[in-house]
Amino acid sequence: MFLHLGQDTIITTEEIVGIFDLDTSTVMKSTRDFLTTMSKAKKVINVSYELPKSFVLTYDKKTKEKTMYISPISSVTLLKRIENVNYIKE
Repeated sequence: MFLHLGQDTIITTEEIVGIFDLDTSTVMKSTRDFLTTMSKAKKVINVSYELPKSFVLTYDKKTKEKTMYISPISSVTLLKRIENVNYIKE
């Protein structure tokens, strides 16, 4: 199954580790440090130039690489998209 993150970016849901709200998750210093580490490693993909609302962390089992996608779509909306596709499949 696939998830549209905004603009022209679509990822497979099998790679998703987590979907996080930027406002609430960046309160913790450890999360901010992780964002900085991923950015320095050039593992962050900004999906849009709009105001970012969430980030999606993925892990590719084949290449063993983590990638972070910054999305203008809220974490709640992204989760609803996944749930809607799961409901349709049943």
